[in-house]
Amino acid sequence: MRRLIADSGEVDVDRLIADLDLASRAPERRPYTVVNFIASADGRATLQNRSGGLSDDGDRQVFGALRSVADAVLAGTGTLRAERYGRLVKDPQRRRERELRGLAPEPIACTITRSGVLPTEIPLFAEPEARVVVFSAAPVDVASARASVKVVVTEPAELTMTAVLEALRSRFGVRLLLCEGGPRLFAALLAEHLVDELFLTVAPKLAAGTGPAITDGPALPELTPLALEWALERGGALYLRYRVVV
Repeated sequence: MRRLIADSGEVDVDRLIADLDLASRAPERRPYTVVNFIASADGRATLQNRSGGLSDDGDRQVFGALRSVADAVLAGTGTLRAERYGRLVKDPQRRRERELRGLAPEPIACTITRSGVLPTEIPLFAEPEARVVVFSAAPVDVASARASVKVVVTEPAELTMTAVLEALRSRFGVRLLLCEGGPRLFAALLAEHLVDELFLTVAPKLAAGTGPAITDGPALPELTPLALEWALERGGALYLRYRVVV
């Protein structure tokens, strides 16, 4: 992978992201929140309802490096189901490196449901070593799960993204939160001014069709400005890191 901005030259993505020490930037009341997405050159976030068809080795490097430093990974129930989520850090070496940094072997998997319906059939809930936190506005049946699942039930009107992030910080010690989608969840975070950074892979591919963009929801009252922190390139794909300008 080649850095285009700020300095040129070859880079080690794992070290580059680890050295950012993003968790140290956490505000007092919520985690520092980064979002990771991929999009085709014509702006589609999925191919046949999944992001995997757009991905490449460079995107997977960024994906793995971010998971390696995150305290928790947030994904919507639709994303969990569509992408068939399993164990968040499969590589034993990455788990050991996390422990050397003082982190748990793998991040908490976090999701939100208003209906109480979860995709408990996916591999994540069958993984005994997985830790899952579910925020719900209705009772949730997790009796079949082999994972360690903590359900936080709250009144529907109180189930906001702000409340979820504050609970992750205060109750579960999450300093760095990685959001992996989907587009509606990203839009909801933006609407409550909770996104600090965006890691965006632009795949050198065209998808056409009517698939979603990386955000999907009501328009924001005004544009959210971004500052480009770096641009990496590999095989024609761009790996961009943006900071939300407050």
